[in-house]
Amino acid sequence: MDPIIQLKGLTKCYGPLKAVDELNLDITKGEIFGLLGPNGAGKTTTILMMLGLSEPTAGSAWVSGINVTSNPIEVKRKLGYMPDSVGFYDTMTALDNLVYLGRLNGLPEREVKSRAEEMMQVVGLSAYMHQKTSTYSRGMKQRLGLADVLIKKPEVIILDEPTLGIDPAGVKDFLNLIKELSVKHGLTVLLSSHHLHQVQQVCDRVGIFVKGKLLAEGSIHSLSGNLFNREGYTTAITLNTAPLEPLPLDKETEDWDVIKKTEVVGNTIHFSCSNDITARLVKLFVDKGFDVIGVQRKEYGLEDIYQKYFEHNSTEDRANEKSDHVIKKSFFKKRKTR
Repeated sequence: MDPIIQLKGLTKCYGPLKAVDELNLDITKGEIFGLLGPNGAGKTTTILMMLGLSEPTAGSAWVSGINVTSNPIEVKRKLGYMPDSVGFYDTMTALDNLVYLGRLNGLPEREVKSRAEEMMQVVGLSAYMHQKTSTYSRGMKQRLGLADVLIKKPEVIILDEPTLGIDPAGVKDFLNLIKELSVKHGLTVLLSSHHLHQVQQVCDRVGIFVKGKLLAEGSIHSLSGNLFNREGYTTAITLNTAPLEPLPLDKETEDWDVIKKTEVVGNTIHFSCSNDITARLVKLFVDKGFDVIGVQRKEYGLEDIYQKYFEHNSTEDRANEKSDHVIKKSFFKKRKTR
């Protein structure tokens, strides 16, 4: 199946600055993809190029099989976009706002009102459709913004920091709504954010975006395994008494390729594994007559992965800066001796 979003060598330069640096990314239909990175990473610049609002310096962006640069109007019919802050006419009701926006999107007059009412129901605002938007909370306005995005029935929606300024309960409801819409309607969602835990809750795959470059992309499970030397899971089993060393289980576990490292600390044995085999390990201990009094399992989450990539990136930056400093020092020394 061809990807519904395809970015090939997408690059954007502002003078000597590369805001987006040869971005290659495929997103499949029905997927929720999280573009994760700090402010200034190049996320919004990428989105503007995908919307046809900014031309790339090099490379191309394709959405639903359409080249964004050469056919920006056609792409806008297939794609919905919600920025971090959505504006509405405060003196109009929410429904009137949505009807007006539906007309701007080219919906026929005979169906625009019924479609607007349907979208209000989809986003959970049907009870408030006749209220003026000036009375709406930030979370309600974001839901109305989502209704605005959905009214033209797009194939792809792009959400740029959609939960900014919403309270925790509202964030949870909003993310659940996005997930539900993706499953029910087969929507493809690109979610740009710098909030790690929110991305982890809702996204099928994530891309870590730093200084205009996509450092890594994949599911959290695959990123965890790849980054932590295939030791993405840690299971700690605590026994009633300290086990003998070497562990009497060594013979049983030596053929388990998923176990990469074993460490005994007091009464607790720590297993670093490439897959989650917690249940299997517990069964083995119980079958061997050990009194298991505690089990803890850790899977490296998005925060661990994110920090690890930043550590690697910062180390490389420092190495490059040091190399540049040595080159410059050598250059100026040669100039002095001439």
